[in-house]
Amino acid sequence: MSRLSIRGVCATAGVATLLVSGAGAAGAGGNGATTFTDNQHSVIDVFHDMNPCTGDPGTVSAVENQIFHGTINKTGSWFTGTVEGKFTFTPDDPSKVTYTGHFATWFGDENNLRNGVEHSTFNVNATGTDGSHLQFHDNAQATLNANGTVTVSFDHMSCA
Repeated sequence: MSRLSIRGVCATAGVATLLVSGAGAAGAGGNGATTFTDNQHSVIDVFHDMNPCTGDPGTVSAVENQIFHGTINKTGSWFTGTVEGKFTFTPDDPSKVTYTGHFATWFGDENNLRNGVEHSTFNVNATGTDGSHLQFHDNAQATLNANGTVTVSFDHMSCA
């Protein structure tokens, strides 16, 4: 499962939840804040992707637990999402290794009047049909100042 696929799923689900849920007013302090939290359990997700360590294309079948939270007020917006679950990666080429295991990913997005920050982590721990072990970790961040200039940007990935 690639970090980009999970990030896309999280972002889409988070925004869709905000739009569909009708977001309840927090009202604390009279700042007009709107907030939502959405929990989903045993979500089935099947999609085509690449093994992040080998580049082999294949199909990911996952059963996920998801939680998304968002707050919007007059000073900005804050969104977070966590998705974790079990998965199987079946390569398109049947001679390649199939992996089964656990994944967890988290993202955070903050935008206020002075800056914007995006954070994400993604971890995979799986066992192959050949007995091999696959571990993948990704940690990324991007920060923009009020002028839209990127002041921090990194994406650290590792496979073992």
